[in-house]
Amino acid sequence: MLYLWLKALHIIFVICWFAGLFYLPRLFVHHAMSNDAATHERLCIMERKLYRFVTPFAFLSLLFGLWMAWLNLDYFKTAGWFHVKLTLIIALFAYHFYCGHLLRQFACQRNIRSHVFYRVFNELPVLALFAIVILAVVKPF
Repeated sequence: MLYLWLKALHIIFVICWFAGLFYLPRLFVHHAMSNDAATHERLCIMERKLYRFVTPFAFLSLLFGLWMAWLNLDYFKTAGWFHVKLTLIIALFAYHFYCGHLLRQFACQRNIRSHVFYRVFNELPVLALFAIVILAVVKPF
């Protein structure tokens, strides 16, 4: 029963985290396209608040995911899919923290990338989500 509660909470926190990972780069797209100071200030506030709101969900996802993994230590030894999933999760945390770096760059008006970059950048967590869900459900390796 404990495992099912952990899984439920893990999924809830992952959904909350991904909502932010999907929306924050969309704000960057609009920010890269904006030219006026009022829009810049409004987007900086929105980006900062969103990032601060979703960051705890990232760590709660990790906490409950590791707790479930600890209850299934065989995953670490024999499950190739689990190792690939962990690698993708590490990449997602790098993506998350890079988003924090980008929002600080926008706040200092040091953005050097175009809205096209952010449109492509925005799709990366979608690809990771597809891969992670397939790995966790299908367990192909």
